[in-house]
Amino acid sequence: MSIERFIQRMPKVELHVHLEGSIQPETLLALAERNHVTLPARSVAELRNWYVFKDFSHFVEVYLTICDCVRTPADMELITLDFLKGQARQNIRYSELIFTPYSHREHISFEDQWTAIQKAHTWAKTNLGVTMNLAPDISRQIRPIEHSMLVAEWAVKHKDDGIIALGLGGAEIGNPPELFQEAFDYAYTAGLAGAPHAGETEGPASIWGALNTLHAIRIGHGVRCLEDPKLVAYLKERQIPLHVCPSSNVCLGVASSLAEHPLPKLLSEGLFVTINSDDPPMFNTTLTDEYLRIQQTMGFDLPLIEELVLNGVRAAMLPSAVRQTMESEFKTQFIQLREELGI
Repeated sequence: MSIERFIQRMPKVELHVHLEGSIQPETLLALAERNHVTLPARSVAELRNWYVFKDFSHFVEVYLTICDCVRTPADMELITLDFLKGQARQNIRYSELIFTPYSHREHISFEDQWTAIQKAHTWAKTNLGVTMNLAPDISRQIRPIEHSMLVAEWAVKHKDDGIIALGLGGAEIGNPPELFQEAFDYAYTAGLAGAPHAGETEGPASIWGALNTLHAIRIGHGVRCLEDPKLVAYLKERQIPLHVCPSSNVCLGVASSLAEHPLPKLLSEGLFVTINSDDPPMFNTTLTDEYLRIQQTMGFDLPLIEELVLNGVRAAMLPSAVRQTMESEFKTQFIQLREELGI
């Protein structure tokens, strides 16, 4: 019980969480009513049931419906503010928020999206003490693929005022990283890091593609690296961080259950692992829940839990001095919490 309270109260960072995937059913219902969008459910209870993950096609259906409900800058500000309030409740001090600007472009310009998100961030930083940076995703389903350059060019425009990486998301199967090399080459030349999804529903070839053609300095998911010993050695030698999202992996069938999740193996191989929630309400989780679940299911002790949290700090795309200060503060708070809880 003391460990549970420790996990609930400990300071955290999160490096892999989607803005659109963080929208709670209550907020979605309000947005749909505001924007006259018909949903497949009429109440919060029905929406919660609809949210429950069934398969990847259903997940995509939910995600696209959510995106369709976000139609104005005020909507974008609302969902960002709700997200940051949720992070504050979990004592998540810093987040690197993924979102898909092209999905909203029909209704909200890139710049209007940016202004709305930053307005919410400014309020949350002042009133809640939480901060974030952004990692916009190029959707693998973007067509024509050349439009991925629109996202890359816009991301580069804001690389010095809140955008810290260019991502790649969506269905891996049939959409290899190599298709998007031009956009990532452009971002890399301009000084913007690559942080694509890879190695979740596709195997090691997807991760190699992300590393070799997308200038990836971190990998979203990456758990299927274990299928290739050479890739494991490469990731270990370079200590390339992996964004591991246990509940998401189970829902998507990457692992048959949490008890069978490859997280312990990833750690025993000496890989750089961070823990994240991905799309929290869609996978019936939060970052706090992820830590609680891996501790209870895998028997992780408190030092390992603390080390996983600190891995998130160390992998954050922040100036070195900021990371060092944050790590020192987190270690101090860990000690204080241990003393307070008698553990």
